[in-house]
Amino acid sequence: MSVVLVAVAFLLIGTVAAEYHQKQLQSYSGLTLSNQEETVQAIRSGLKNHAQTITIRFTAHVDSMDEMDAIVDDLMEEALAETIDPQEGDYIRYQYGGYETRYGYEPGKGLFGRQQKEYTVKIIPEYYTYLSWEEEVTEEIDRIVASFGFDENTTDYEKVKTIYAYVYDHVSYYTPHRRKPDYHLATTAYSALFKHSAVCQGYCVLMYRLLRECGVSTRIIAGTGYLDDWEEYHSWNIVEIDGKYYNLDVTWDKTLETTDYYLKCDRNFGEHKRDPEFMTDDFYREYPMAEEDYPL
Repeated sequence: MSVVLVAVAFLLIGTVAAEYHQKQLQSYSGLTLSNQEETVQAIRSGLKNHAQTITIRFTAHVDSMDEMDAIVDDLMEEALAETIDPQEGDYIRYQYGGYETRYGYEPGKGLFGRQQKEYTVKIIPEYYTYLSWEEEVTEEIDRIVASFGFDENTTDYEKVKTIYAYVYDHVSYYTPHRRKPDYHLATTAYSALFKHSAVCQGYCVLMYRLLRECGVSTRIIAGTGYLDDWEEYHSWNIVEIDGKYYNLDVTWDKTLETTDYYLKCDRNFGEHKRDPEFMTDDFYREYPMAEEDYPL
């Protein structure tokens, strides 16, 4: 018989408290984690609001200590999934540096005096920016989007072209990162917007945020870039136009002073190799790639 694990999540810093009761996430050795949807939303809200600690409390009738890392990993992965909010999904995923997990339990009693354990799990994220900086980003993004003058007649291609040109013209590649591998600010939209300098991840996050704010579907793809004898972990965007997705690497285009990596199909997007999670059948079904380059 499986045991239901009920979760209650609290956000410390930007306080939110809620109780949850909806669908099952996954089973762990006879332990069924339930109440997934609202728990995930609370964690997502905590990440979006830069909560210093996100605390989840579980109640179970079995020893679940060995399952906690797997439970938290699954919950975090769900919290980082794509939504319709431009400030969630990949925007969070690529601007934070992971998290620590701390957990323990105290004995207690449930209905009819049945012995149970009250688990407390603390998720401690690492962010590359501050909440106040993100508020500045939002103000600047609103100003930029308004300056584009898009209306209901603006096509997705016109939006992509305008946003690509804006990022190309306003952001330069941050070269000192090779000497400062821990300087994560260069991976953020804040750096791209206010320092006008970023590494590939910062370019991609800014593209993602602007495109999403303008109603264009996009994802950030992580993988490896190969150029001549040079090889490095790299990232780029895919963007949707007329129901198909195209590769777009504004970082390389700006650095190489070209447009060779703009709105390309996979076949013509050489020197880029996706990480495995972006090459699955499920991913391609959700984000179908065009068979030809976009006709410019």
